[in-house]
Amino acid sequence: MRYQISGKGMDVGDALQTHVKSELSETFEKYAGRPTDATVVFSRTAYEYVCEATVHLSTGLTAAAGGRAAEIYPAFEACREKMDKQLRRYKRRLKDHHRDRVEPVEFAGAPSYILAGIEDTGESEPDSLQPIIIAEMEMQVPTLSVGEAVMQMELSDSPLLVFRNEKSGGVNVVHRRDDGNIGWIDPAHSR
Repeated sequence: MRYQISGKGMDVGDALQTHVKSELSETFEKYAGRPTDATVVFSRTAYEYVCEATVHLSTGLTAAAGGRAAEIYPAFEACREKMDKQLRRYKRRLKDHHRDRVEPVEFAGAPSYILAGIEDTGESEPDSLQPIIIAEMEMQVPTLSVGEAVMQMELSDSPLLVFRNEKSGGVNVVHRRDDGNIGWIDPAHSR
């Protein structure tokens, strides 16, 4: 397994890198089986350290977790505990989906844009009603079942996931609703 351990604006020493590798290896052996690679990034805000970890699993799914603390080692431990909890919760589901899936998850490229909002300059009408594109990047859209999409969304701790439905082949969205439930948008089955 490949580890990429780095710091934003800070040096991550050999002792911390060794600690991260041994602790994450222990967690992955217990729950995830064969992860392919892990990225751990340490940064510092005004008064606390932040640790963010992303792990790509052999099933094609991605798990992500983060932790914050006043010291760097406790920040990593908070992140590891969150990752441990996520993987423990989904261990049975990960194994069941991996057994059914004979090939890894397929990904298709799709453009992603970040649009700038209109600044309030005091004028009554802007010159153009078109938003300004401030960033353009490539996103990966996985081909998953609805259950796998929900699991991927929860593992990556994101509010929504766009995916291609394995059964219909159409683009679908799962998202976390304000009431805490999961919503599923399937345009192919609209009336």
